Amino acid sequence: MSTWTLAYDSFVPEEEGLRETLTSTGNGYFCTRGTAEWVEANDTYYPGTYMHGGFNRATTMMAGRPVVNEDFVNLPNWLVMKLSIEGGAPFALEDVEILSYAHELDIKTCTVNRTVRFRDKEGRETTLASRRFVSMAQMHLAGLEWTITPENWSGRAEVTSGLDGRVTNWGVPRYRELEGQHLAPVSSGTFGDDGISLLVQTNQSRIYIGQAARTQVFGGSGAFPVDRAVHQEDGYIHQTLAFDVAQGAPVRVEKMVAFFSSRDSAISEPVVNSEALAARADPFEAAFADNAAAWEALWRICDIELPNQDRVQMILRFHISHVLQTCSPHTVDLDAGVPARGLNGEAYRGHIFWDELYIYPFLNYRLPDVTKSLLMYRYRRIDEARAAAKEHGYAGAMYPWQSGSDGTEETQVVHLNPKSGTWDPDYSHNQRHVNAAIFYNIWTYYQTTGDIAFLADYGAEMLVEITRFWTSIAHFNEETGRFEIHGVMGPDEYHEEFHGSDEHGVRNNAYTNVMVAWMCETVRTALDELSASQRQGLIEKLHVSEDEVQVWTDMSYKMVVPFHGDGIISQFEGFETLEEFDWEGYRAKYGNIQRLDRILKAEGDTPDRFQLAKQADTLMLWFLFPEEEVRRLLGRLGYPYKSDTARKNMDYYYHRTSHGSTLSLIVHADIEADQEPEQSWEMFQAALESDVNDIQGGTTREGIHMGVMAGTLDLMQRGYAGANIIDGVLTFEPKLVDHLNGLGFHMKYRGTPLSVKLDGTTLNVTVEDGGAASMKVGVGDTVKEIKAGETGTFAV
Repeated sequence: MSTWTLAYDSFVPEEEGLRETLTSTGNGYFCTRGTAEWVEANDTYYPGTYMHGGFNRATTMMAGRPVVNEDFVNLPNWLVMKLSIEGGAPFALEDVEILSYAHELDIKTCTVNRTVRFRDKEGRETTLASRRFVSMAQMHLAGLEWTITPENWSGRAEVTSGLDGRVTNWGVPRYRELEGQHLAPVSSGTFGDDGISLLVQTNQSRIYIGQAARTQVFGGSGAFPVDRAVHQEDGYIHQTLAFDVAQGAPVRVEKMVAFFSSRDSAISEPVVNSEALAARADPFEAAFADNAAAWEALWRICDIELPNQDRVQMILRFHISHVLQTCSPHTVDLDAGVPARGLNGEAYRGHIFWDELYIYPFLNYRLPDVTKSLLMYRYRRIDEARAAAKEHGYAGAMYPWQSGSDGTEETQVVHLNPKSGTWDPDYSHNQRHVNAAIFYNIWTYYQTTGDIAFLADYGAEMLVEITRFWTSIAHFNEETGRFEIHGVMGPDEYHEEFHGSDEHGVRNNAYTNVMVAWMCETVRTALDELSASQRQGLIEKLHVSEDEVQVWTDMSYKMVVPFHGDGIISQFEGFETLEEFDWEGYRAKYGNIQRLDRILKAEGDTPDRFQLAKQADTLMLWFLFPEEEVRRLLGRLGYPYKSDTARKNMDYYYHRTSHGSTLSLIVHADIEADQEPEQSWEMFQAALESDVNDIQGGTTREGIHMGVMAGTLDLMQRGYAGANIIDGVLTFEPKLVDHLNGLGFHMKYRGTPLSVKLDGTTLNVTVEDGGAASMKVGVGDTVKEIKAGETGTFAV
């Protein structure tokens, strides 16, 4: 099999929505689903184009009350191309006999290829070959090419080439009861002899989106004579291009499309700039070559090679492609966060969650400027986080669980349970651990890059304000002499409250409390990294007192961590008193029980009653930190840590987790790499296949899972190659070497590029030119200083 191609060789209507998501094409600015150009939205197809920051609020009346949601807007459909033969109805797969069919994503160039050979009702046989890309070379450009070959006929063909702004948000079935109309038409028009343009505006956020398309027809000897006509209506414009074709003679139709919004820099007005770019754009083949070259440059930095395992290799590259479709060098110039479901669907409304935690490690070591720009999304919204904290009676900055345009809390107040069809209250905004994730992301970015300017100008301020939030939400228990945190939800997500309590959230979620202790220690380390003048300036700006710093120190030693029998860390206070769950019975009854919360609520029950988890919670500690660090943190807090502590906790929670989020597979695969390597590899493969095979039963058609895709890549570098930073030294501790023979990838550590290759039981690390003169690298107890241009060889 090709390790650069995701391919389908038949048309399966019920799988089309999934395939559209998987074969999207994007460039870190905007992205378009892999939908056929000739279709319109229905239960089979869903054209969708999305851009970073493309949000709009809308109000829906539900049960007599207004419900406001901010959505990731489906933008005008630039794909529109329809084929008619001899004046007949436009081509549709449902109306013809399909003789052959191929739909592929060329992963290397992020190109969607689709070829259909069909016989119509008049017996005419035709091949229609399509390929298209969103340019990685020019962030505002896309290209679409059709090749039409009449196989047993000659006659008149007509192609419609349009821009459609009449689209709505309709891609997530459970949202369809909510308002989905976000675009208002502004204008449409023509330019030159062969161009059309469209301008629309989001009806609340007032973002203008301009598109322009230039469509040309070519035969074997060049430009082809065509008859053109234009049709316009509110929010829509198309050209019709009519021409004669001859049997066996291919005809190419090229559509070059430009895309701008009023959020862009250095523009006059979106449609003006769209028309200018479309008019001067290179022909398809030249623009495609530029796109391919830009992708090739990214692959040299980002590829992960795993020879002899073609399926794993292909999906790893597929995941890299999707990460780069969402987060590329083009993203650096944008005010953008990372939508948890990428740029190719409407699930989670395009909001930014804690999934960054799984995404940044891959980018930190390859495209750190991209990570920095994504962290700036958080910094620009720090005042909104401060306001949220103040509104709730806290200090510092309290970032929202779901963030969108301006950093306010976008979590729904109600949530549709598709199992019951009812709207239930949504308390997931209590997942305050998103603040810990942001802190962790800032600190690991700095550790990886050494970007002291970012830390001094932006990062340290966020670290201090997040720590302040935690000190204000915690309280000191005089009886136990420890700090406690009540009323939060952990990463588990199933437990919205302690069963029988009238208090929302749980008390003393262990993951949260240990992370708070780590943050209270680390914020002081971060301040010590600054120069004296930088540190003093920040302390004065934020009015940090000595008493406040002392509280940080106290909390780093005195956070409570609940335990129950035999060294098991309680997920939260009282977890062990909950009922055990009938896992076998529910698997027999329902089969897939990943979303037990929905199943139990549909039965009139609640997951709050049971010892279960949707995804890794307590075990996140061993995912984010090496075991020795977990040991140190618990020891600093005064809790014992034995040689079997990790194993006992892993076993206990593994058997009580439904893996309702595929992120859980990443965590468990990572932490089991040392303990149970074969089980780890099985979970890695399950995570690897989760989107390609849509193992959650329909969710991927609503948008890819960025955290899982990037998480599989991080497993290669951090989980299995064991990349880690210890005392400023980049170290490796390879695991699962039997599965990973030949593993190779490039990294950048504190400005120095290097390449890593695992060859049997030997790890080779080459320090490349272009960075430091030499670099220290460690494997096990061996640390070597490797000069630029040389390779260090380590026995694994």
